[in-house]
Amino acid sequence: VRSETTLEIWDFICMSLLLYIYLLSEDEDEPPVLDCPLECDCTPSYPSFFPSHIKYVYLQNNQITTITNGVFDNAPNLAWISLYTNKLNSDKIGDKVFAKLPNLQRLFLHNNNLSRVPQGLPRSLRDLHMNHNNISKIPVESFHGMSNLTALHLQVNAIEDLGNALEGLHSLTLLDLRGNRLKKIPESLPPMLSQLYLEYNRISSVPADFLSQRPELRFVRLSHNQLTNGGIPTNAFNFSTLVELDLSFNKLERIPTISTSLENLYLQANKIKGTEKKKHLEDVTTQKLIRHVKGFYANLLLNNMPVVIAYFKTATY
Repeated sequence: VRSETTLEIWDFICMSLLLYIYLLSEDEDEPPVLDCPLECDCTPSYPSFFPSHIKYVYLQNNQITTITNGVFDNAPNLAWISLYTNKLNSDKIGDKVFAKLPNLQRLFLHNNNLSRVPQGLPRSLRDLHMNHNNISKIPVESFHGMSNLTALHLQVNAIEDLGNALEGLHSLTLLDLRGNRLKKIPESLPPMLSQLYLEYNRISSVPADFLSQRPELRFVRLSHNQLTNGGIPTNAFNFSTLVELDLSFNKLERIPTISTSLENLYLQANKIKGTEKKKHLEDVTTQKLIRHVKGFYANLLLNNMPVVIAYFKTATY
């Protein structure tokens, strides 16, 4: 049986090994994957004290179920906390766990058992990962004051409606809501949003002013929904600022009106007929054809209607 002193020494060695691996990493954009060293036991517990100078904490891939208030209070310089792939429950996360971290920029909470957004998130946050949880509702005050947030990852939850929860996120450029239960495109989308991912929901229609009120939107992905032509207003996607539009795996029978400046259009696995495809392609310049119909050609092949083959002879890959 190891003495208490010996256990403390091993805990110190384990933490030192993790910090050493981090220092060897040169990638500052993504957290390195730190496997549990062979000499250590990855238990449901975590250190009750963090040094004041520490900036990065990696606690992912453990069995942690609870985070209590005060655990990070001695480390106000923390910029990065990784708690993904644990067994965290919303009822067992203190309401002030992250409140005293004025420099926290990235928080990784994905792949847990969360049912709601943690309280008291710091306004300094830039990147928040809460995907692969059990979140169904997001109260309007959840992101209050978080004007520095640029990326919000909420994919693979059970969200049905966001209401006005996104109001005030003036810096948000990426919103990932794939794999939820949305029946409509969220209202009050932030004005600076450039990437919107809504695949695998239950959306059947698009607002007429969807893009006109959000000129910064460049990438819109709506595949695997329930979109029909009746639910898409005539010029909903006809804006020159849009770069990529994914409407694949829906119920479209006609190609929506789009801008000729669009670079990537995905329409495979719809109900579009061959004559409709050919008419649309004749309106597209040969120079932009390859970019314009990426994925669309596969749709032609699936329907045994290779009417576009001749158009590819003058194009280069």
